[in-house]
Amino acid sequence: MARTSSLVDLLRRHDRDRYLCALFAPADRRAALIALYAFNHEIAKTRDVVSEPLLGQIRLQWWREALDEAYRSDPIREHEVMTPLAAAIRRHDLSRAHFDAMIGTRERDLSDEPPASLAALDDYCAATSGRLQQLALEILDVRSEEAAEAAREVGIAYALAGLIRAIPYHARARRHVIPTEIAAEAGLDLATLFELKPTPALAAAVGRMSERARQHLASARSRRRGLPSTALPALLPARVASGYLADIDAVRGNVFDPRLVAASARTVFRLARGALTHRF
Repeated sequence: MARTSSLVDLLRRHDRDRYLCALFAPADRRAALIALYAFNHEIAKTRDVVSEPLLGQIRLQWWREALDEAYRSDPIREHEVMTPLAAAIRRHDLSRAHFDAMIGTRERDLSDEPPASLAALDDYCAATSGRLQQLALEILDVRSEEAAEAAREVGIAYALAGLIRAIPYHARARRHVIPTEIAAEAGLDLATLFELKPTPALAAAVGRMSERARQHLASARSRRRGLPSTALPALLPARVASGYLADIDAVRGNVFDPRLVAASARTVFRLARGALTHRF
């Protein structure tokens, strides 16, 4: 019980959106979802907690080896996230390939190079957030190809919306994830971006990324009719992404507008409405 409480607190502080989504899952699945999302937080923060790429690679390798133990009959190493995650893996027969793809793709975070194209950014989002939502589906015992594809599309859209909102955070560290092709087309000046100044070029780049996120949401929602209601908790991040994209539009793509931070308070209402209407 103490470990579960600790993970809940961790997720509430560091990934509030997915914490809230997990609350809409059946009670007997929440602990597994929270462990899964806590694992995602642990590997996602790698770039921010290491001083050099080699240390990040070592950290990610630790997670690979811990997963090896979870998928074998070996005793599980004692860790506040890995111990309950191993229990979830064994109880719900979670697919190892999703975990491997997530960890492998997180190694790209150790480089400051932005993605070359929007397609490359899509691939990154699919292998991280998309795979994560597919694992959430498995915890909910939903394993159809249609549902998995919907979860993948939702994960990509949510990640794109999140990366747009994170532009100020990355810019403060003199980094960015705006695809090189989009930055070039928009005429984005990186010096101005790193000075945290809004420009028409940045708004244009944000608009392109937002448009792609909406395309992925539309693709996910086109599959609604064939999905069981039990899949909903894994697909609710679509409601969050839609809300974030609307908020970004409301400030005309100015990701430095402080109203974007305040707007996140509406997330719980957006999720509740989705749960009540059974629509993601």
